[in-house]
Amino acid sequence: MTPDQLIAHYGLEPIPREGGLFRQTWAGPERADGRPEGTAIVALLTSDDFSALHRLSHDEIWHFYRGDPLEMLLLAPDGTSSTAVLGPDILAGQQPQLTVPAGTWMGGRVVAGGAWTLFGCTMAPGFTFEDYEHGDVGELTARYPAEAERIAGLCRP
Repeated sequence: MTPDQLIAHYGLEPIPREGGLFRQTWAGPERADGRPEGTAIVALLTSDDFSALHRLSHDEIWHFYRGDPLEMLLLAPDGTSSTAVLGPDILAGQQPQLTVPAGTWMGGRVVAGGAWTLFGCTMAPGFTFEDYEHGDVGELTARYPAEAERIAGLCRP
């Protein structure tokens, strides 16, 4: 399986601002506030792209499906940072599923030496583009100076 085959199979399209390619695979019934009850996407990142730092107003669950592991930088509201790796090698500390709490800045890329990763994200209530807040390199490096180099590599204008 190649990235081109996955793109064709799922009809993947660019994720606005964030990076990568995606297709929404499910949206639940509309709630009274107009949001879907939940949403799910399938997404693809290749080694020449990244998921830019962003945060959401609700928890988001990431799921690893195929390919190489995905290394994620997580910047918590309390000023701490951590790294999580989505991947198949559970005994080596990789995770097949990761919940990113609401308000946490998140960004990621295929691990060094890897080529691509296929993953999914699920949210309840469902995602709307109004939920998305794009990271600013200046603001994030001021708040998380120990991660300045990684932040610079995971931000785009």
